[in-house]
Amino acid sequence: MSLVSPSLPPAESLTRRSPVIALLGLSWLHFLNDGAANFLPGVLPAILVALHRGPAWASVIMATLLIGQALQPLMGWLSDRVGGRAATLLGASGTSLGIVLVGQSDHLPTLLAALVLIGASNAAFHPQSLALARSLAGKGHGATMSAFLVGGELGRGLYPLIASLAVASFGTPGLWVVALPALLTIPFIAPLLPPLARRPAHAAPLQWRRHAGPAASLIAYVSLRSFVLYALVTFLPILANRSGTSLIGGASLISVLLVVGVIGNISGGLIADRLGRPVVLVGSSLLTALLIATYLVSGGWISWAVLGLLGIALFSALPVSVLAGQDIFPENRGLGSGIALGLGNSLGALLLLAFGAQTSAHGVHAAMWMLPPVALACALLATRLPPAPP
Repeated sequence: MSLVSPSLPPAESLTRRSPVIALLGLSWLHFLNDGAANFLPGVLPAILVALHRGPAWASVIMATLLIGQALQPLMGWLSDRVGGRAATLLGASGTSLGIVLVGQSDHLPTLLAALVLIGASNAAFHPQSLALARSLAGKGHGATMSAFLVGGELGRGLYPLIASLAVASFGTPGLWVVALPALLTIPFIAPLLPPLARRPAHAAPLQWRRHAGPAASLIAYVSLRSFVLYALVTFLPILANRSGTSLIGGASLISVLLVVGVIGNISGGLIADRLGRPVVLVGSSLLTALLIATYLVSGGWISWAVLGLLGIALFSALPVSVLAGQDIFPENRGLGSGIALGLGNSLGALLLLAFGAQTSAHGVHAAMWMLPPVALACALLATRLPPAPP
């Protein structure tokens, strides 16, 4: 089932549309896609109960969802070669279809298959949409990228809560309700998007040797940063649920972390445009380490406030790291986007598997104390990333 409109206006008419309208449409698609690709933590405690699985299986289930992001570099290479906007539209359609299939999955194998579909669709969406967002930018690449990423972070923050409300009201089969916004709006958003220009056949080849060092530092940085984020969104609701918090209450923790984190998305790009990327990347990592430690020793309303600040710190680095990936591979920005997000995120998902074993051995709360040192390692890696080109 495809949610993509079968007939689209000619490319010539699309290119004359306002870039602001196109950016808003692209950001809305990002909201739909990232919400559908990240709803799972909000309902994961209920799924574990339904499948009679322990907390360690949370890492396996989440890693299955996330590992498909390793396809992003390949999808970025293909999207630059082919151009257009099909990967963006099909990706957003596939993640929403995956929500419906998760709701109909009564056994672990069918659940994992549905999650693989979501992960692969998410991988198809991001490289082309990131390249499209950059193509709409004027002088302020950081500000434009932040505006695009805001949609995704709002989706990541709200969909776990929305999904938990749907499951609490209708059970897991009711997850199809969460996919309705995509079903109703993707056909109308499709004509608003400009086509991505195809990479010329005679374009300069990728200079792998030249890019290897900076790319390795970026992949290591994104992998560790993603691991920290995945560990938080996977196990905070489980930790809260074991303390007596409801399914909706646990999902609300993720919503606070990610929705308030939108402030970081916006401010990170703006600060990078003015003060440089290293300030954002290093500062984000140092604050993340401090705020995780503070959250683990706090309680009550203070913990909620700390969680919001932690979201701002975490997500201020996201637009900057994406731009860094695109600039490391200027010959193929789609590939750079895929490496900056997809490859690093998939490696972070593999680290999450090891973290799940630690939660079984030492308990969730004790395992969480691994995260501040990892965030400090991110700060060190950030110092090795190249600055923005002049």
